[in-house]
Amino acid sequence: MNYPRAVGRKSGAVRPSPVFLAVVAVAVLGGVLAWTSDYGSRQAQFGVFILVVAGWIVSVCLHEFAHAFVAWRAGDHEVEMRGYLTLNPLKYSHPLLSIGLPVVFIALGGFALPGGAVYLQSGNFSPRTQRMISGAGPAVNALCAAVLLVIVRVYGSQHSHEVFWFGLSFLAFLQISATVLNLLPIPGTDGYGILEPSLSYQTRRALDQIKPYGILILFALLFTPELNRLFFDGVSALFELSGVPGNWWRFGSGLTRFWL
Repeated sequence: MNYPRAVGRKSGAVRPSPVFLAVVAVAVLGGVLAWTSDYGSRQAQFGVFILVVAGWIVSVCLHEFAHAFVAWRAGDHEVEMRGYLTLNPLKYSHPLLSIGLPVVFIALGGFALPGGAVYLQSGNFSPRTQRMISGAGPAVNALCAAVLLVIVRVYGSQHSHEVFWFGLSFLAFLQISATVLNLLPIPGTDGYGILEPSLSYQTRRALDQIKPYGILILFALLFTPELNRLFFDGVSALFELSGVPGNWWRFGSGLTRFWL
C-alpha cells in the first residue's frame, strides 16, 4: 500500500491564532498576579486559578497541535484546512465538551481529563505512523510536565513568591495526570490509538462502538474511590520523583479550588 507523502510543505502553515496568543497572555497575567501576591490572599487565589486554567488550555492546544502536526508532516493536509495548525482551542472539537468540561473537572476534582480532539485520516497511515500521531499528544503533556518541574525544582522557593511556585507545581501535576490518563488503553484515548494498529480488524470494529463513551468510562474509573486513590497516589509518586515537595501541588490545588 502507498501511504501519503507530505509534499509542498510550507513553514507558513503553522500560524498561532490570536485566540491562542490571548490565552497565553491570560496565563501570563495569572502568573504575574500569583508572583506578586501573598499566600492566602484573594489575589493569590485569583492569580493561581487563572494561571492553572489558562495554562491548562494552552497545553490542550499544544497536545492537539502535536497530533495534527505529525499527521500533516505525514501527508494529511486537511489538518491545515481545518485550522488545526493554528493552535486555536476553538478548532479542536467542541469548545464546551473539549475545553470547558476538562476545566470543570480540574475545578471539581483536581485532575485533568483529556480535552480536545482533532479528526485525522488515520486509515491512510501506516501502523507506525498511526502510533506516532497518537503518541505525540501525551508526549507533549509529559514534556510540559518535565519543563515545569525542572523550573520549579531549580528556581522554586517556599519562602519567596511561593504562591507562583505552588500554582506552577499544580499545573505540572495536571500535566502528569493528563499523560497517564491519555496513555490508558481505553477506546477513545491516545493510549488506545497507540495500541489500535496491533488489534485485529474484528476487535477494532467491536471497540469502535465504545469510543464515544471513553470519557464516561474514565469518569466512572476516576470516581471509584479505590481507583481514585490509586491514581492520585501514582501521579503524586511520579511528581515527587522530580524532587519537588509533594505538598506544593496540593497547596496549588487548594489555591485553584479556593471555594472548596
